Order: sequence, then structure tokens, then C-alpha cells
Amino acid sequence: MALSHAILAVLAGRTCSGYDLAKQFDGSVGFFWHATHQQIYRELTKLEENGWIDGEMVQQNGRPDKKSFVITAAGTAQLQAWIAKPTAASPMKDELLTKLFVGHLVPIETLLQQLEEQRSLHTENLATYRTIEKLFKNPDELPLNLRCQYLTLRNGIHYETGWLAWCEEAIGQLKT
Repeated sequence: MALSHAILAVLAGRTCSGYDLAKQFDGSVGFFWHATHQQIYRELTKLEENGWIDGEMVQQNGRPDKKSFVITAAGTAQLQAWIAKPTAASPMKDELLTKLFVGHLVPIETLLQQLEEQRSLHTENLATYRTIEKLFKNPDELPLNLRCQYLTLRNGIHYETGWLAWCEEAIGQLKT
């Protein structure tokens, strides 16, 4: 997946300025596709050059003008074609797992500290997802666009739950 597809996915649901897009990105697809604001702004230029989005300057009173972006028919077609393509399994890149793989080189306490820190971070992520989940009442009755978003949220919940279960197992194994 390219960053362009993630940006088009956000713009498929709303018109946004670059700043608003970056903020929306952080609170939606940013949970599973990380990008810096600088990367997003660079990609917006490319998307506009390709004709996949249109940008329009919007004058604001008392603030600098901003550029608002909307997905075009060509951008929607690009997004639809991308959705229809087979998806390869995502390669895993995990710094903690690499450290654990050669963890015999450090005291066990060092590994336990790393695992405890990660457990705390993943617990926070799970709490965030559970809070968001409360916004989706009666998931079976949601319109398709919201049901699809709900399913991505459920994947995040399963990921964090599984990660925390593994973390408990790893801590238990290292303490014995």
C-alpha cells in the first residue's frame, strides 16, 4: 500500500485542508498506517499533479488562507482499482521482537523492563480503541461505510488483545 491510497481513503469521506487531513489521518487510518505530516503534505502535491485530488484555496478571516482538498472521479477510480487488487500479507517489523531474539545478550531484567514498557503502551492503545468502540452502537445495523470502519477498529482491538496476551506469556516465561 502506498501513502497515496491511505490519503485517498481519508479524502473519500470528506473534504479537508492539508492540516485537517493530517489530523484526520492521525485519528483514523493513522492507527494502522503511520505517516508524518511532512510526508502527507508531499503526497498531496503528487496526488494533485496526478489529478486524483483537487485543491482549492479558501480565504479565512483573521487567519492565513488554506488549501482544501477533495478526491476527484479519477482519484475515486484509482482507489476502487487499488481496493480490487489482491492484498499481500504485511511484513512484520518489530523492534522489540528483534531485541528479544538476541535477548540472551543482556540481563533478563532489561528484557522484562522492555516488555513492561510495551505492555503499558499496548494497554493504552487498547483503552483508546475500546473508547472509540463505544461510538459504534448496534454494529449490525450500521451503514456499510461505518461497518467497514468498525471492522478496522475490531482488528485493532484483536491485535492489541493478542499482543497483550503474548506479552503476559513472555513475561511469565522470562520470570521462570
